[in-house]
Amino acid sequence: QVQLVESGGGLVQAGGSLRLSCAVSGSTRSINAIGWYRQAPGEQRELVATITSGGNTNYADSVKGRFTISRDNAKNTVYLQMNSLKPEDTAVYYCKVLTISNRYYWGQGTQVTVSS
Repeated sequence: QVQLVESGGGLVQAGGSLRLSCAVSGSTRSINAIGWYRQAPGEQRELVATITSGGNTNYADSVKGRFTISRDNAKNTVYLQMNSLKPEDTAVYYCKVLTISNRYYWGQGTQVTVSS
């Protein structure tokens, strides 16, 4: 079992920055990759960024150059640094873990609101 707790969301003006955190506990040695996803009202949940156990990263085109995903293995925490935020980045942001046995775990989400 893996447990995820996201934090760091909030209200920010366009052009501002936020850093989201995803604290992971439980069977952390079984983790293959961790990702951030987001879901805006009335929209489907979409991939934002992922990072593998080997440190490889992947980003949605809409956030490339503005968002950075990173991990601190000592703290079992994954971060999403979000810069140059836009109103269209407004969404609930979720952390998702993929284990080596292909099981998925989701966090509860954290709200990010970007005002224009």
